[in-house]
Amino acid sequence: MADVTALAAGSAADAPAGYEPPVIDLVEVRKVYQSGSLRVEALRGISLRIAAGEYVAIMGPSGSGKSTLMHIIGCLDVATDGSFRLAGEDVSEMTEAELAEVRNRRVGFVFQQFNLLASLTALRNVELPLTYAGVSREDRKRRSIAALERVGLGDRVEHRPGELSGGQQQRVAVARALVTDPALILADEPTGNLDSTATRDVLDLLDELHEQGRTVVLITHEPEVAERARRVVRVRDGEVVSDTRTRP
Repeated sequence: MADVTALAAGSAADAPAGYEPPVIDLVEVRKVYQSGSLRVEALRGISLRIAAGEYVAIMGPSGSGKSTLMHIIGCLDVATDGSFRLAGEDVSEMTEAELAEVRNRRVGFVFQQFNLLASLTALRNVELPLTYAGVSREDRKRRSIAALERVGLGDRVEHRPGELSGGQQQRVAVARALVTDPALILADEPTGNLDSTATRDVLDLLDELHEQGRTVVLITHEPEVAERARRVVRVRDGEVVSDTRTRP
């Protein structure tokens, strides 16, 4: 399995034997959006550590800052202030090429809106991260079919998004997140557009990924979704208001 901790090989060189840095380590992270005279402080000094292999739900109402937090964790946005280390490496010191590598190969993203290309088949949608990574056509196809089979869609590889149910589209999105074999899965409201059956299926997949040793961070505003995680971090008005471990 691909390992986010490989990013930290240099920075952890002087650490004690057996030491493994947190996959996610935020210290007093702030994010301010400025548009003319309008200033919005989306994150107000968030400190958060998530160890390798944890399953954490970040929960909060709309406008609480949870999606901004996920964008920073996934290197889709940068903090205005504070520090963020990904597997021991200071993200602020990464080059654009290194950040692109993290986004494309080290982190698997699952979004509420699926973000599938309507003109492409399920297979081609899943292949996209491998295409950007320069993987050969034969290897792309093999790995993408395996990822679709893994999420129960081995018989839908040639279907386009419009020919699939909402739950099936989200499973295609999960397969796309898995195809690069990332150690970190970030899921932003992945069940927001799904019915109860499809929601259960997607959450079962996330459970399975966690049991295989991946770090899973789930962003949600729904308590019944958050309770599937092993730890729940509640965010309100850009601040962490509670951090509870719900089960081992």
